[in-house]
This record gives sequence, C-alpha cells and structure tokens, in this order.
Amino acid sequence: MPMLVACQNSPPAQKTQAAPSETAKYSTGGDPDDDPCTRVVSSIGYAGLLLLPAGREDEQNFENAVLGRLAELRGMVQEFGPRLPQVLRDEAEKVEKATKGLSSAQTPRKRQVALLKDYRAAADRIVEGCKGG
Repeated sequence: MPMLVACQNSPPAQKTQAAPSETAKYSTGGDPDDDPCTRVVSSIGYAGLLLLPAGREDEQNFENAVLGRLAELRGMVQEFGPRLPQVLRDEAEKVEKATKGLSSAQTPRKRQVALLKDYRAAADRIVEGCKGG
C-alpha cells in the first residue's frame, strides 16, 4: 500500500546566535542553572557505581563502560566545576585532568591506575566539600 507524505512549505525559522553559556556545553541533560555541587557529586556517584572500592585500583577493569562514565563525569566537571565553591575549584581541575586520561582507551594501564588514585582523592574532597556548603 503506497504511503502519502506531505510537506508544508513554510519559511525556515530564523536562527539566532546562541549565548556563550549555551555553546560551551560539555554534558547532556540538566539545566545550566542547576546547583554545581549537586551535578558534580551526582556524576561522581554515577561513575563510582562501576569502580572498585578504594584501595583496589590495581584490579580495576577499564572497560568501555567505565571509560564512558568517566568521560561523562569529565563533561560535567568541565561545565559545572568552574561554578563550584572557590575552595573546590582546584579539586575540580584535578578531577578534570584525571578523567581526561581515564576516559581514553589509549592511556596505558599503569597510567590509568595512577590517574584513578589521583581522581579518587580529588573527587572525595569535592564530595566532602559539597556536603559542608
């Protein structure tokens, strides 16, 4: 049975230039006005669901799912980290740097383990610092 498809001839919508905050979006979902602590801590928790407990970094399997969660966390930190309380911004930079390496399958295993340890320390400080503020 033939299907009839119709198109409406309407002029294309006018495009307006997006504001800088709209174009510098590194993560999906949420609202740019969301609380930065809530977003970053939530992303740390989400990534942590696939990580072995602290102290077992040498046993961590850096499979694609783990790399993907860490890449997603990196995007959240890039977007919301600069708006964290001032005292946590250095920790956010450390998390961003660690997750940059951790989200790449090209990173050698020994380096992944070291980055995971660095990540945990900085992420734990963010979680703790966001509890107090």
